[in-house]
Amino acid sequence: MALRIYNTLSGEKEVFEPRGETVLMYVCGMTPKFHPHVGHARLFVAVDALRRYLAYRGYRLRHVQNFTDIDDKIIARANVEGVSAAEVSERYSRSYFEAMDTLGVQRADVYPTVTQFMPQIIAFVQGLLEKGYAYVVDGDVYFSVERFPEYGQLSGRTEEGGLAGARKELEPGKRDPRDFALWKRAKAGEPAWDSPWGEGRPGWHIECSTMVRETLGDQIDVHGGAQDLIFPHHENEIAQSEAFTGKRPFVTYWPHVGLVTTAGEKMSHSLNNFTTVRDMLQAHPAMALRLYLLSTHYRSPIAFSEEGLRASARGLQRLRSALVDYHPERPAPRPEYAQPYMARFEEAMDDDFNTAGAIGHLFDLAREINRQRSEGASSEAGTGGQVTQVALANVLGLQLEPAEAVERHEEVEPFIELLVQTRQRLREAKQWKLADEVRAGLARLGVALEDRPEGTTWKWTEPRP
Repeated sequence: MALRIYNTLSGEKEVFEPRGETVLMYVCGMTPKFHPHVGHARLFVAVDALRRYLAYRGYRLRHVQNFTDIDDKIIARANVEGVSAAEVSERYSRSYFEAMDTLGVQRADVYPTVTQFMPQIIAFVQGLLEKGYAYVVDGDVYFSVERFPEYGQLSGRTEEGGLAGARKELEPGKRDPRDFALWKRAKAGEPAWDSPWGEGRPGWHIECSTMVRETLGDQIDVHGGAQDLIFPHHENEIAQSEAFTGKRPFVTYWPHVGLVTTAGEKMSHSLNNFTTVRDMLQAHPAMALRLYLLSTHYRSPIAFSEEGLRASARGLQRLRSALVDYHPERPAPRPEYAQPYMARFEEAMDDDFNTAGAIGHLFDLAREINRQRSEGASSEAGTGGQVTQVALANVLGLQLEPAEAVERHEEVEPFIELLVQTRQRLREAKQWKLADEVRAGLARLGVALEDRPEGTTWKWTEPRP
């Protein structure tokens, strides 16, 4: 089956055919104005899974992800904290790396910043002016949407039907409410850079167009980002870039990641309805959060819930239950029973990176490994299935080290023994209902009891939901 990817530009799943030997991918990164929240993690974990699967399929990839390190909200945060905008950007960029490293998000090849490319941004704006796609108004420079007939090709928003949600900048001198800022004249007390139109700083959209061109070229294969960037940000990127270079398409595939919501609203710093990744990782394992984020297809929204995250933590233990006696240093061929699960995993990922479906097949494989063990399969067959499970989990960036399972045995076994003894006393007292509740509770934690004439024994198994 060919790898297919949903393209927002066409509204369809398309066979993935990169332009050259190396896949060129750009992802809109953070504006580092505070610690990254779960919504940010959802985007970057999804992109990481996409990237990992491309590598698994044998593609070479150059991945660029920017930081918007100068912005109104960064300036506002700097004023609150009593430091410079540069210090805010640097502080929360570090926080991004700390959080994403913990979640197993691989580093991009390049992390360009707006301030790093200021001369190139100014040259890009000047080029659009010279080509007749922009105009100057009292130190501001605007892109003329009327001059670009293809405007709306990504979002479907047109002059007649689609301005809802646009940033309608109504400064005097604008020729069309759809026109957007390429350069904004300086405000008192804010960081500014010299330009042919006076001191100022770039508009939001021109920054990414420039950084794409400077790091990857005029045309790229994949441009990722969250769904709320489709309009106006990515629509405006297309207009600027194709107007400047004269080359189409600017981007071949546009995958967009669904938003994380709380109480029906997008999780965001602006709405102050966010939960930071660092706070989440104080209470939950990093791999449980990653599993939670990948258990929904990347294009679908996630209504964030603590219960969902706890369920993912239990699911993580279900996957790890198949690795209780795993010895990675022992080489073993992939057993025949693991082949169908691997094929189904790949089929799911080939279908627009369906991580939710792929994870389902991982659970099925874990269950089969446990079944093989209980039926006395050879250690080679067991290890071979485990090797397959670990390899496929790694494609999703899920670390299933057996160390936790070993620690779980060592630390929890005395408590399990105590519960088993307590249940036995309940049975002797004919407290059958309470005894059954203890048994069911242990089963949910991944402990199976077996009552024998000589007494009750127990073993680790996958926990039942």
